[in-house]
Amino acid sequence: MICSLAQRRIVSSISVLAFYFAALLTPARLISAHPIPANEVSAKPPAMIIGFVGGFISHDNPVHSEVQLAARLRKELPAGVDVETYESYRGEKARQAILKILDTNHDRTLTMEEKQNARIILYGHSWGGAEAIYLARALEKDGIPVLLTVQVDSICAPGRDDVTIPANVAQAANFYQAHGILQGHHDIRAANPSRTRIIGNFESDYEKSDLTCSEYPWYDRIFVKPHTQIECDPAIWDQVDSLVRTNLASVTPSGSAQ
Repeated sequence: MICSLAQRRIVSSISVLAFYFAALLTPARLISAHPIPANEVSAKPPAMIIGFVGGFISHDNPVHSEVQLAARLRKELPAGVDVETYESYRGEKARQAILKILDTNHDRTLTMEEKQNARIILYGHSWGGAEAIYLARALEKDGIPVLLTVQVDSICAPGRDDVTIPANVAQAANFYQAHGILQGHHDIRAANPSRTRIIGNFESDYEKSDLTCSEYPWYDRIFVKPHTQIECDPAIWDQVDSLVRTNLASVTPSGSAQ
């Protein structure tokens, strides 16, 4: 499924407006969340968790839940698990970092063993959620498996597809809300159901929610309120956290092969 013309126009308009205000104002419930203790997660490299922020947000902006989750995982998981965040347009940069980490003998060529030993988890919100799928698709062309992708109110770029999960992904989950002018996709699906398990498409409703997201920019809280609420909802990110830890703990390096 490729983004519709109407959706592209909405995304473009909101993005331009958000960028303008940022430049003006910026100074020079369906999955039980039971985090797995760090000592239950194998620290054998290479293991990578990569998060993508949405819009024009900086990869290290601590206000945003994607960055907060990465900081928590980085602190609590053992050595040998690399946790990074990137802007939504930095998928190729993330890919190059993955290739470098997987090249354990540093010969600049990935062997089949190096590829199949990869333990990679990708997540993101908005454009960042879509970027996680674009990156997974690029890694499929590289012959590299992905343990898990998690999309939170994923918004695709013009002409791109963030609904069809590539066959190198073992499991995928999608969280979305269905109100406001920006809404995440409701129905991710596997390109090859025999190789990819869709954990679920989980809807949240914020019409009667008292979430204020007070630390987020005022224009996000006004113009794309539900889209912002799902990003700042701790219940959503507790579920993402649980999925990440569970998938990382459930395999050994050789067990991630597709």
